[in-house]
Amino acid sequence: MSKRIAIVGGGYIGAELAKSLDDTADVTLIEPRSHFVHAPATIRAVVDPSLLDRALIPYDRLLKNGRVLHARASGIDANGVTLDDGQRVEADYIVVATGSSNAKPFEPVGSDIEGLRQANRRIYDQLKAARRIGIVGAGAVGTELAGEIAHAMPNKEITLISDTARLFPTMPEKLGTALAKKLRDAGVTLILGKRAENLQSTTEPYAGRLTLSDGAEQDFDLIFPALGSRASSELIDGLPGAQKSTANRIKVDPWLRPSSLPNVFAAGDLADAGDGMTIVATSRQMPWLKTMLKGLLAGKSPEEMKPYKPWGPKAPILVPLGPKRGNSFLGLFTAGDLLTRKMKGEDLFVKKYNKLLN
Repeated sequence: MSKRIAIVGGGYIGAELAKSLDDTADVTLIEPRSHFVHAPATIRAVVDPSLLDRALIPYDRLLKNGRVLHARASGIDANGVTLDDGQRVEADYIVVATGSSNAKPFEPVGSDIEGLRQANRRIYDQLKAARRIGIVGAGAVGTELAGEIAHAMPNKEITLISDTARLFPTMPEKLGTALAKKLRDAGVTLILGKRAENLQSTTEPYAGRLTLSDGAEQDFDLIFPALGSRASSELIDGLPGAQKSTANRIKVDPWLRPSSLPNVFAAGDLADAGDGMTIVATSRQMPWLKTMLKGLLAGKSPEEMKPYKPWGPKAPILVPLGPKRGNSFLGLFTAGDLLTRKMKGEDLFVKKYNKLLN
């Protein structure tokens, strides 16, 4: 009888891992959403809502042999996963990849895909009507959003506000400097090293006045909060020995185990394995998990296999500023418009993920 693997969360790691093990194990993917949400494309969909349909990809063709259960997991133990309705998914190995949450309109609230479509339409209309736009938070989402709006709607007055003194401070300085210059060339005002003190919402855009940490005040027709992600770690909180780090993430051992249960693994944004919370930063976890789980299926113990090695803080990052411009750090060097456009900016990996989900 083939071994049973339950994967909780059908995001970037969960969906690909489920597909990669579909021929070798009895795979159940537990994911409350009806559609895979391709996050980079939801940023551009703020200025081009026609893109949203290609960024929301149904799960129904992902697995040929295994099954996708559209349900929410409410508990985990050594023998399997309990769902919200009390149903059980028994499993020999469990991978939790529940990801992280972000503000509207970049992610649905819970499993509400139709709500995301409505939020996208509403916020696009608000953006079209707005003249002065504030973006609070200059990580990947905030910076890319500023670039997308500047490219698609060059008549808008855009202000990007960050409490760090430069863009992408953990990366080589050249990356942040190049992005800042391109944003300023596109007419974006950067306010760096100042914090917004009075955000009315951290979850969706609104109109209002921002007070900065130096006392300055500015009115905006639309303020986008883009303060970074928080891991969705509630499912693992109660496991024996589980410990949190920053941003709600869970600490893991060298074999990505978050607790004293030897057959439960955590991956992606949820797991603080030494990787940042980006798609590229966590991307080497998927092939490692696939190899390790295949080893377990063949009778090895985790300790007989190589522990996981993270990218560390200097993982590659691709930051398009619309479809034509941008900069990327590719591990050894910083790349400009051409490579960023070819690798991500033109298509945002939309074809890749539509292909992955068949």
